[in-house]
Amino acid sequence: MTATTSRLAASSANMQQLIQLRWIAVIGQVVTIAVVEWGFGIRLPLRVMAFMLAVLVALNLVSLLRLRLRSPVTQAELFLAIAFDVMVLTVQLYLSGGATNPFVALYLLQVVLAAILLEVRWTWAMVALTSLCCLGLTLAYRPLVLPAHLEDDLFRLHLQGILVCFVLDAVLLAVFVTRITGNLRAHDAKLAHLRQQAAEEDHIVRMGLLASGAAHELGTPLATVSVILGDWKRLPAFQSSPELMQEIAEAQAALARCKSIVTGILLSAGEARGEAPSLTTLDDFLEDCIEEWRAARSTQALRYENGLTEDIRLVADPALQQVIGNVLDNALEVSPQRVHLSVRRAGDDLVLEVSDEGPGFLPEMLAELGKPYRSSKGRQGGGLGLFLVFNVLRKLGGSLAARNRPEGGATVTLTLPIASLAIDDPEPPHAG
Repeated sequence: MTATTSRLAASSANMQQLIQLRWIAVIGQVVTIAVVEWGFGIRLPLRVMAFMLAVLVALNLVSLLRLRLRSPVTQAELFLAIAFDVMVLTVQLYLSGGATNPFVALYLLQVVLAAILLEVRWTWAMVALTSLCCLGLTLAYRPLVLPAHLEDDLFRLHLQGILVCFVLDAVLLAVFVTRITGNLRAHDAKLAHLRQQAAEEDHIVRMGLLASGAAHELGTPLATVSVILGDWKRLPAFQSSPELMQEIAEAQAALARCKSIVTGILLSAGEARGEAPSLTTLDDFLEDCIEEWRAARSTQALRYENGLTEDIRLVADPALQQVIGNVLDNALEVSPQRVHLSVRRAGDDLVLEVSDEGPGFLPEMLAELGKPYRSSKGRQGGGLGLFLVFNVLRKLGGSLAARNRPEGGATVTLTLPIASLAIDDPEPPHAG
């Protein structure tokens, strides 16, 4: 989620809260007008007051249409929405006793909402607006004409009105302020997540630059060692010794492995792209990954289970190959005798599960999965493997999850959307 999306979600949620509050205001005013008019027999200008209620309903409908626009609700728009509510409330109070109406205290609700939702300058503008409206209602208003049987109970009715207004204010503030502050906290949490994600991506960029530079620096000495091994292989003294020739062959194989790693680093860094992309299928890609991983580590501990029923054409991605190798390396390190890799399809996702028989993850490791330098291995620089895996998967739209198995060991699950791997090609895939 981007910062713009986060702002849009927060501002839209706040506008939605104002819309809900306005619906409650409409219902509350209808009930209050009905009780005053028909319950107490106090005559009110019903047509004008009904018109103002219709204005509130129209404003809500306009606000709902505004939310359909995929752009953040501005501070000015929120101020205008609250100001419009204030003006309608002012008209309704003017028609029903002005400042003598105990519901004049509802102005405080608007001020509190403005203080939470708006910047300082807009908040003080709302304070000024409500103060002017309240002052105006003390100077000009339509007095209520009470029936004869209520004239002696005016003070008691006023106290009852104050009590009702206080309870209404308290309930609305408790409900809507809690919701709005929840929206703001969610917005702040999303921004913190975005800042953390940006810091992690910057960390990855710096690591990539460092790895790329190291790969370039290693190129020359590796080439020198390759030439020296080739010269030694042609020397009669070495050719006469099968043991030395065997060691030279092993050294050349290890050197080729080092060159392959350096090339993979440069490919992942976006360099050395002169050759055409390698088109393959998912089955072949996984088989090549596993074969290369087994050969490089001289182990047969890996048990591979392919549960795919349909093959997929894709472009071989060195970054994805490194992701799989990294997870397998972590599993092999804690479980040298047995590592299990299963591949299956779940809907539109490709799911790879790597299980081991090691001690499992510590609870704090599971809680901070994918964070850099979070490792239980106790060595300097540990924990970067899963951090890089997590971020590569995130770039591809996938996810990383881990859990401890009841029977012992742990399972790391890689989930990737198939759409991020597959390519459009007229050639049909062969069955897996």
